[in-house]
Amino acid sequence: MEKRIINPWEWQNERSYVQAVEVKNPQGTLYVSGQTAISPDGISSNENMESQIKLAIKNLEQVITEAGYECSGIVRLNIYTTATHELWPHFSIIQDWAAKHNIKQATTLMEVKSLFETLKVELEATVVR
Repeated sequence: MEKRIINPWEWQNERSYVQAVEVKNPQGTLYVSGQTAISPDGISSNENMESQIKLAIKNLEQVITEAGYECSGIVRLNIYTTATHELWPHFSIIQDWAAKHNIKQATTLMEVKSLFETLKVELEATVVR
């Protein structure tokens, strides 16, 4: 697989994403459903945004690795939240996680009216290898 990053500007670098990712000759593509702060027994978290971000990332990593892919192969990450004002103070958690795995992804962040039950954040990814 060959990935090419397209960044006509530099300002997005501070926000930990890229403007576009071109993928040539992938060996596989994994489309991951939105991962949230749901426990292994299916209980939705009612904790704060920080805790929910951390558990959503953990769940996303688990799906990706169990499918035989690596987090570094994430080329698209959509972030849905019920409260951007709650997410911003903890956005560095996502940025640090992306840096740790050398993830260079196109990203969309969207505030939505609600998510399932008590959930505050959802991470949806496209992963290639």
